[in-house]
Amino acid sequence: MSDVTIKTQAAKKFDPESFAMNLARAMETSGQALAAFLKPRESGEVMDKPPSELTEVIKTFTAVAEYWMSDTDRSAELQKKLAKTYLDLWGSSMRRLAGEQPTPVIEPSPRDKRFSDPEWKSNQFFDFLLQAYLLSTQWAQDLVRNADGLDAHTRKKAEFYVQQIANALAPSNFVLTNPEVLRETLASNGDNLVRGMKMLAEDIEAGGGTLRIRQSDPANLIVGVNMATTPGKVIFQNDLMQLIQYTPSTENVLRTPLLIVPPWINKFYILDLKPEKSLIKWCVDQGLTVFVISWVNPDKNLGTKTWEDYMKEGPLAAMDAIERATGEMKVHTMGYCVGGTLLATTLAWLAEKRRVRVTSATFLAAQVDFTHAGDLLVFVDEDQISALERDMKESGVLEGSRMAMAFNMLRSNDLIWSYVVSNYLKGQPPSSFDLLHWNSDATRMPSANHSYYLRNCYLENRLSAGSMVLDNTLLDLSKVKVPVYNLATREDHIAPADSVLYGSQFFGGPVKYVLSASGHIAGVVNPPASDKYQFWTNDNIRDVTLPDWLKGAQEHKGSWWPDWRGWLESIDAEQVPARAAGTEALPAIEDAPGSYVRVRA
Repeated sequence: MSDVTIKTQAAKKFDPESFAMNLARAMETSGQALAAFLKPRESGEVMDKPPSELTEVIKTFTAVAEYWMSDTDRSAELQKKLAKTYLDLWGSSMRRLAGEQPTPVIEPSPRDKRFSDPEWKSNQFFDFLLQAYLLSTQWAQDLVRNADGLDAHTRKKAEFYVQQIANALAPSNFVLTNPEVLRETLASNGDNLVRGMKMLAEDIEAGGGTLRIRQSDPANLIVGVNMATTPGKVIFQNDLMQLIQYTPSTENVLRTPLLIVPPWINKFYILDLKPEKSLIKWCVDQGLTVFVISWVNPDKNLGTKTWEDYMKEGPLAAMDAIERATGEMKVHTMGYCVGGTLLATTLAWLAEKRRVRVTSATFLAAQVDFTHAGDLLVFVDEDQISALERDMKESGVLEGSRMAMAFNMLRSNDLIWSYVVSNYLKGQPPSSFDLLHWNSDATRMPSANHSYYLRNCYLENRLSAGSMVLDNTLLDLSKVKVPVYNLATREDHIAPADSVLYGSQFFGGPVKYVLSASGHIAGVVNPPASDKYQFWTNDNIRDVTLPDWLKGAQEHKGSWWPDWRGWLESIDAEQVPARAAGTEALPAIEDAPGSYVRVRA
């Protein structure tokens, strides 16, 4: 369909009276959004103060400005470069206006979904707007990259902040400068804006005065009903976790049980979404006795719980409970993300204490060395951690919304602005999507535990250095001799693949490093039945970069799950009759997925 046809159809449907009425309704509803924002502030429930991050942004950009302004010639050259790019764009636009078809001065990446609408190119106004935006963004990025006087950390922060501002100011984020939204507004006589403002008001109210962008329709996404439905029993609990034992689905099982330690930054059911995506269900169906820790969603009363508490009341308490339930002293272990980091510290602590409790360890997108920890390092320095600690001291916890926003900002075009445009400008509610529903089901973190994690791992990188102290015990990963299956994902922005590869060398036993396609979630939650992606293996993990490792790696089609199951059986293939969940030794407290996972922040 041509642009002319689209515009003609929009013009035929346009009703000035309806449009004016809908604009008035949208304005009225935006007032409701403002009221939802102001109400908790007027009642004292929310006390606004400048976010600590704002100080960092100002300080970082000041350092960039000082570099360029300290030399008048350098500053003049910078302005001249920007002026030239705008003149080139103006000349190109004039030639196009005269009927020529000049090559664009700059074009968006083919992977940039924001500008996929054909009218960004076919319409001269939107084409000019797009190129001006891209040139300005490129200039701002060069401003940072070419500031030779900046230290590496300041440059990384500046690059990140520039990208966030550029993403926020994209013309695709505004009604009058987004051709697709503008067409929809005219075609629907502004009804999209009425729907969008209604959702905006609802989302601010749901966030208690703070915008909580909905990424998924919660309908038909209920924990224990549509997700996290693998049958099992909660057989043990304490202040920090519930331990779930899953009901067997095979006649016999591997003798050694499997203990899964998920992250507490989000909830465990990422590994037990809908049945066809569930790693937990797949493991049960593969003849494993599966135990999973379901972490509490802590409040201020648990704010003093430390990393040591999480180790003792988490994996160590779970191992004791599993021994009571099955009679087995040793377990296979699996840790995901920060749960893997906790598992690594637990293994080092057990090795130092000479306690033999673990047969193998599997790490899923988990880091033990933070030298190459990626974009999250933007948020880590002494000033930022100290400011965060001051905030957490008041509340006792780090609110889950803050951590969720930090993760969303790493992919802000996909996880923030695309929903702003779709929800609030187009008025299109998101569809039901279990993964994004889980992503928005954030958890709080105890201040003491989170502070220890940021300082000992991200800031000081003590675990791999052998200088981390836990329970008055110096941890040394080289004393961890159990076989390790270390999974990284190729597009991971939280635990980068090169960081996981580099961390593999610090363990003292055999390590199988495996690289999966896709990212932090999809690369892990990749059931064999979906026949998606691939993974790579290469036994060489010592003193090798990721590109060189890939050159010598063997590619395997499909999911890594069967490869891991074969690796597990190669370590210990002995089988026993399947074990019921919830026995006289440890009676069932409640059905899976338990009550801890249902508590929302």
